[in-house]
Amino acid sequence: MLEVKTIMHAAHEGLVTIGSDAKLIDVAKLLTSGIDIVVVCDSAGTLEGVITKTDVVKKISICEGTTCMCPISSAMTKNVAPCQVSDCLKDVSELMRGRHLKNIPVVDINNRPIGILTAREILRSLLSDVEYDETLLLDYVKGIGYR
Repeated sequence: MLEVKTIMHAAHEGLVTIGSDAKLIDVAKLLTSGIDIVVVCDSAGTLEGVITKTDVVKKISICEGTTCMCPISSAMTKNVAPCQVSDCLKDVSELMRGRHLKNIPVVDINNRPIGILTAREILRSLLSDVEYDETLLLDYVKGIGYR
């Protein structure tokens, strides 16, 4: 079984964090640079939530005046389902599918974010693993390398 650790190189690259005391405008600036999700951390660096473009747009659509400068904690998703490097990719994929997630934070044992996995990266890895198994089986049936 493939584990999250097999694709952590990609997860490290996608991680963007921001402090929970940041303003909505700060995260909006990050999200306009092509990032899909920002992980929100407390002062100790532990995961508090995540915020996406959709979250920002929802909050801004109802703000007036100075309320547009509200803290991101008022717009972020707090009920986050993170994964760890030892988790099985198939299980993470099923969790994401069940919760309709495109991205999932990877955390260490202290709940500190160490990466972001995308559904695309997970699917690519799972498909590669199946293709590899299929190649091995085909070679076995043909007798290649087993003489």
